[in-house]
Amino acid sequence: MTITATFIGLGVMGYPMAGHLARAGLQVRVWNRTTAKAEQWASEYRGTACKTIAEAVEGADFVITCVGADKDLVEVFEGEDGIIANAPRGAILIDHTTASAGVAERLYASAREAGMGFIDAPVSGGQQGAENGQLTIMCGGSDEAYSKAAPVMEHYARALNLMGPAGAGQKTKMVNQIAIAGLVQGLSEALHFAEQTELDVRKVVEVISKGAAQSWQMENRSGTMIDGKFDHGFAVDWMRKDLGICLDEARKVNATLPVTALVDQFYADVQAMGGKRWDTSSLIQRLRKFR
Repeated sequence: MTITATFIGLGVMGYPMAGHLARAGLQVRVWNRTTAKAEQWASEYRGTACKTIAEAVEGADFVITCVGADKDLVEVFEGEDGIIANAPRGAILIDHTTASAGVAERLYASAREAGMGFIDAPVSGGQQGAENGQLTIMCGGSDEAYSKAAPVMEHYARALNLMGPAGAGQKTKMVNQIAIAGLVQGLSEALHFAEQTELDVRKVVEVISKGAAQSWQMENRSGTMIDGKFDHGFAVDWMRKDLGICLDEARKVNATLPVTALVDQFYADVQAMGGKRWDTSSLIQRLRKFR
């Protein structure tokens, strides 16, 4: 039996993720706020571009979303033309948006009341991970819904895990972003120091990347940081959105995140420098500017 999957939100992540589902043989319908983007996707992959969410989710086995933020999710899920009002009972709803734990808990409750399953499933791996089908996915929700959703997500995942009840996926993504913020700032300071002391920075990286200082950021971003190239990867604007979510949640649970708060302000400086769409590794440019 052919599985019907609806994908809502065809941004830099959603577009290739939906493509992996089509290549895997699922019957895919897509909807995007900009209709032309959905039509472009349908011309590139085997699938159907729909003009409304209601049309897109009718009879769907799975409805997958990857949109902007909490307010977009509430509109897409709970609006009159939205997912919950129009998807069939028994459908599994999978949300890949990075959003608050609170909205995940709200949508889980709304979906459950309508007889549907809901998994909050934020991703890590960026545009490259989405294009290559190598995303890490952190999930929250029930065991039953996750067991049904996992085989679908595996088409674009390198790793995925159920972290706990609704909202646990979003909280795990917050942990991920908190760790990345500190790592990128530390790497930026290290490379900046190496530059200022007139060391051969590439040789420095070659040596220290074999020891305790090694990280994914060092392996994958140090070269472009040295070259001052940032027209790729995960945008500063997106990172600031994510760090805002982290800091809001930290206040709710009485967690202290001084480094995260500081790095968030450093990213504000990068935005002011014109780097809103630069990769997050552009923190080093701030140090170069203010040296």
